[in-house]
Amino acid sequence: MKLRRFINLWLLSLTIAGSFFVVNDLPVIGSENSKRSGEVARQSETPAPTRIIRGRAGYFERLAPRPERDAAARQAWIEQLRKDYSPSTDRWPAPLVDSGVEWKELGLLPSLPVSALDAPLEPKRILGQMLFFEPKLSTSGEMSCASCHDPDLGWADGRTVAFGTGRLELKRNSPSILNVAHQSSFFWDGRATTLEDQAIQVLMNPEEMNSSPELIRQRLSASSDYQRAFRDAFGDEVITLPRVAKAIASFERTVLGGRSRFDAFLSGKSVALSDSALVGLDLFRREARCMNCHYGPLLSDGKFHDVGLSYFGRKYQDLGRHEVTGNHADSGKFRTPSLRNVTATRPYMHNGLFELENVINLYNAGMPTLVPKAEQENDPRFPVKSPHLKPLGLNPQDITDLLEFLKALEEPRTRVRPPQWPKLNDKTETLSLGSGTPPDR
Repeated sequence: MKLRRFINLWLLSLTIAGSFFVVNDLPVIGSENSKRSGEVARQSETPAPTRIIRGRAGYFERLAPRPERDAAARQAWIEQLRKDYSPSTDRWPAPLVDSGVEWKELGLLPSLPVSALDAPLEPKRILGQMLFFEPKLSTSGEMSCASCHDPDLGWADGRTVAFGTGRLELKRNSPSILNVAHQSSFFWDGRATTLEDQAIQVLMNPEEMNSSPELIRQRLSASSDYQRAFRDAFGDEVITLPRVAKAIASFERTVLGGRSRFDAFLSGKSVALSDSALVGLDLFRREARCMNCHYGPLLSDGKFHDVGLSYFGRKYQDLGRHEVTGNHADSGKFRTPSLRNVTATRPYMHNGLFELENVINLYNAGMPTLVPKAEQENDPRFPVKSPHLKPLGLNPQDITDLLEFLKALEEPRTRVRPPQWPKLNDKTETLSLGSGTPPDR
């Protein structure tokens, strides 16, 4: 809590003028280089200086906020955007992305074909939903998948970082499972490539559900209801860890969005986006540079980037993808999260230390650039921030508009009630607690 308060105060300082010094000049965003045909002229084309804000481990580059449009200019700009952003996305203005970025246009979520491997889908999904909410899969009998992926909390948990077995504080924030059917890698570091593998890793992790294949088999086999559900889903009553993971994954693939105001806008309902959200959409695609990493129907490239938050050499160090691959080029990189339903899944980033306004302020300042200490200069693991991150010079109205667009990505609230759990007979209380042991605190 103290760390989050410090970060919030530190981010606030980014918006307050102070004793900074100019290191170089860059053109203000929206200059002649980025203007397009039919665009309303900017109020100012004067180059803005980049300023340095130094911290203990690095620095920010910050452009002075660009001038805000007056009421008349803003209204003219909104009218132009209503014409530019027609329902057909192939006629939208080109986004502002860096060379080499293989971007895809924002769009509706594609339909998912039902694989023959998932048949019969409905019995398997029903079983998977039961198992998703089933605490008896954990050694303690108190944790389920829903402990970290609560449907009432945007399929996340609303915490800074997740709790594991015995209320052990883990080191990363719980990502939402909404739309995971469209992902190709899982966890912040991408260490799982299928939902089935992701489920097994969590079940077997001694710091998380701390279970074992035998414990799961024994506990579920003690229920005639579960035996019947496995027979319906798989053709017989054999209960195995891979089948449990397959059922959970089948349910998770049905946790889909696509009913946001932005989806309605994409479907032709132009009034679904407010004027402010529409301006935010244009900023998102162009001058805020978001589409270098957040593109396509998921608003994510599914790739891994270093955004300057690895805390290298400090208490909260997390090298992300590097811990999976061992590749020094992956140091400090984390998977780009989807921005769908983002306003329902606070707090943010892999460490859960930020609110949405904080994140936008950080990106407006180009995210922190770490500077190696003397003893770190030759360390091959020293993280290198993504070249896509640059100071933006957004003004307060721009930030408000961006927030309004992000709010338009939120899904309508849907109540998902936990299923009626099958009763396990009394002998489950005497079963082995599995091979895992609680982690050292």
